[in-house]
Amino acid sequence: MSPRTTPREQKGWHPTEILALYELPFMDLLWRAHDVHRQHHDVNSVQLSSLLSIKTGGCPEDCTYCPQSSRYQTDVEKERILSVDVVREAAKAAQAGGASRFCMGAAWRSPTEAQLDQVIDMIKEVKSLGMEACVTLGMLKDGQAERLKEAGLDYYNHNLDTAEEFYSEIITTRRYQDRIDTLDRVQKAGLNTCSGGIVGLGESRAQRAQFIAQLANRKPYPESVPINQLVRVKGTPLADNDEFDEFEFVRTIAVARITMPKAAVRLSAGRSSMSDSTQALCFFAGANSIFYGEQLLTTGNPQFAADQALFARLNLHSPTPRTYPHPDLAIPENCPKRQTATEPASLLEYL
Repeated sequence: MSPRTTPREQKGWHPTEILALYELPFMDLLWRAHDVHRQHHDVNSVQLSSLLSIKTGGCPEDCTYCPQSSRYQTDVEKERILSVDVVREAAKAAQAGGASRFCMGAAWRSPTEAQLDQVIDMIKEVKSLGMEACVTLGMLKDGQAERLKEAGLDYYNHNLDTAEEFYSEIITTRRYQDRIDTLDRVQKAGLNTCSGGIVGLGESRAQRAQFIAQLANRKPYPESVPINQLVRVKGTPLADNDEFDEFEFVRTIAVARITMPKAAVRLSAGRSSMSDSTQALCFFAGANSIFYGEQLLTTGNPQFAADQALFARLNLHSPTPRTYPHPDLAIPENCPKRQTATEPASLLEYL
């Protein structure tokens, strides 16, 4: 048995068991999740990550939640890949603001070797600052994960998005197995895996349980599990979806914590629409990582000062506290214009 796994984790989770967790009385579920969280983590510590879109727009995929798809008429414009210099300055700003991990996302179906060369140069710059590096680049071919590992990459993000039985309702240009294959390549290369999904796509609670089971039953389960809430963006097919219930979102955080006790469970896309009270419930239920700053790829994200104020009110701290030289995390002046927190859009890969 791996030192990272327990007998319960070795046994695995059946979707019906996870559905039973979802259906516990709300207070009982939160108590159980918090107890698991306290056993494995400092409950007052929340890891901070910053995210930069290094290549925005023009994606050929048809993910129905994503305004970066070239198939939909949204406000997201196609841009060239950022230069290494711009990425370095953005990473420095993130580090000055307290981030311990810098994540880079590109709107690609799958990177070419030449594109991977460019990203590898960026990874090396981020690592030279003493930060953890994470990328999300789409599907990886054989050998590409190994190249990223050699460059010093710490985490690779590739989300499952939703349950396999619901997947074809959301995406048709990429198979569910394609996502599994990329995760397998990432793990085989020895990289840490960042993989989660999106709630509010129109899936049922039973399908959410199936999605969590798919993650929790991986050997090992992902080191980082981002739970995203759909950001409804004008021009995308899911723009008119119903607003997702905030208590159901908290339940999803709690279920992820119980089934993947040692993972970092991250609040990702959709956090800008959450009240402070909802976020506090998520932290109690087991969320212990967030993206912060002015942007989340092309999705609005609560501003830096607001996050710091919330942390102060809840007596939360980050594992690697730093000084804060400015009230807002500044994107470098030479970085192409990005959408701000008041202009919510969505992600290529909700991270």
